[in-house]
Amino acid sequence: MGIFNKLFGSDEPQNKGTNSSAMQWNLLTELKHLEEITEESYTKPVVIFKHSTRCSISRMALKNFEREFGEENLSEKITPHFLDLLNYREISNEIAQKFHVIHQSPQIILLKEGKAIYDTSHSEIDAVVLSQKV
Repeated sequence: MGIFNKLFGSDEPQNKGTNSSAMQWNLLTELKHLEEITEESYTKPVVIFKHSTRCSISRMALKNFEREFGEENLSEKITPHFLDLLNYREISNEIAQKFHVIHQSPQIILLKEGKAIYDTSHSEIDAVVLSQKV
């Protein structure tokens, strides 16, 4: 791990196995995953975290969200999906169109019963607030 990663954190989401307290992300890398996520949201709410790997604000929001998500024990209530929007811009654009949300980064979008019921970005990303929306 380089000095910048130690100071500012990694651009990559934390995955189980690297840290016992880290959350388990489902990586969103194909357009077909959006249909699967939409269907999944009928049985369990889904959150999509849109992250820009070049943005320090996005990195900070990701780290805070991961910490709060674990503290709130949200993995029982919500399935988390991670989108690297720089590598998968087409998916990000489709999310905006499909769920009628304005593209932002960083951003979380909560899906329930096939619809976006909550979205927010930047410093407003808060797992505690998210847990109240479920």
